[in-house]
Amino acid sequence: MQIESASISQLAEWEKELSTHYERIRQHELNLDITRGKPSAEQLNLSDKLDGILSGDYRAAGGTDTRNYGGLIGLTCARELGADMLQVPTEEVIAGGNSSLTLMYHAVLTGYLFGFAGNTPWRELKAPKFLCPVPGYDRHFTICEQLGIGMINIPVNAQGPDMDLVEKHIREDNEIIGIWCVPKYSNPTGVTYSEETVERLAQLGQIANPGFRIFWDNAYAVHDLGHYVSLPSIRAATLENDTADSVLQFASTSKVTHAGSGVAFVSATGDNLKSLQQQMQAMTIGPDKVNQLRHSRFFTECTSLKDHMRKHADILRPKFDCVLEHLHNGLAGMNLGQWEKPQGGYFVSFNTRPGCAKAVVNLATEAGVKLTPAGATFPYGKDPEDSNIRIAPSFPPLEELDTAMAVFVLCVKLASVRQRLKHLHQKG
Repeated sequence: MQIESASISQLAEWEKELSTHYERIRQHELNLDITRGKPSAEQLNLSDKLDGILSGDYRAAGGTDTRNYGGLIGLTCARELGADMLQVPTEEVIAGGNSSLTLMYHAVLTGYLFGFAGNTPWRELKAPKFLCPVPGYDRHFTICEQLGIGMINIPVNAQGPDMDLVEKHIREDNEIIGIWCVPKYSNPTGVTYSEETVERLAQLGQIANPGFRIFWDNAYAVHDLGHYVSLPSIRAATLENDTADSVLQFASTSKVTHAGSGVAFVSATGDNLKSLQQQMQAMTIGPDKVNQLRHSRFFTECTSLKDHMRKHADILRPKFDCVLEHLHNGLAGMNLGQWEKPQGGYFVSFNTRPGCAKAVVNLATEAGVKLTPAGATFPYGKDPEDSNIRIAPSFPPLEELDTAMAVFVLCVKLASVRQRLKHLHQKG
């Protein structure tokens, strides 16, 4: 049934049926969680050979004893792994601790307090701002909010961020000093940036504040679900446009090996890396080189990166299929929501009818299914349309995910019908 064409009496009958079904589910006292994109235990098991892989041999190539202090920019073998993931030269990579988010926070703080490559620190501007493609990654927005950096929403389309709007804002406001990008399988939309989008992003350094930086969070660089999807090289594009200093790239093994004990990477030009290292020297003696060595050995002795990620895809694919099947079978043709089929990454982005997302999340929570809060994918937690919900299929077992999605679809229907009934009653 198309919700717009239904009469009040038809909607009332439908609402009654849905409410009855919903109340039956509430009696089951479910406790299911699809809030965050965490790897499942089965995925984490793929990397258990990390444990004990060094067998007492803690020396890296060249004789470095990884148990000791030093090595601010990381082991060469770890930097090579990061270079492979980001498709950049090893000399342009710093290998750090377990979290790329930490490196991103450190980079934003460096730009804010000290500036990059001799440029004006952002804190000296009257109103520094980041452009934020939306829906996007909530933790990016948290960094800006904590530092008092303003945020401007940029809609995301099938090619990536709306570049006409990006360029317009940058031309009109010299105090825009950054843009967040998740360029491959974007969190949460699953979009991979097109060649034209990457080229236009690479040209921003020609018109932006000299201190402007693109934060290229390539979190899902190797996280294909099926066939490999190629992301155009931002490094190559900026070199062609003489804007290489405008980009900082990030990646990690957090969803490749063990999520809580991986290795994170930042890649940039020499001047940018020098700016980062100047601050790192005051905050650390060096990263966990033992863990970096473990990862290097794991990907040379136990598996290749590509083979390893195929195993991840084999585990994740049925879960994404489960989500998409529920959405298609339960909602297709009813005009109750929109979604895309991602080719990789960790999320399915679902858009309810405008004004329904919070109601869906609240209904699901009351029924025992935890979802990411409505609005979380927008700066300040404010979704102007109250429509976007991020679904994270990776963590729960398939059986639990199947149940959670059945509840989710029911909640979408119930919230939508109630909203439509309310509108018709107010109108009439």
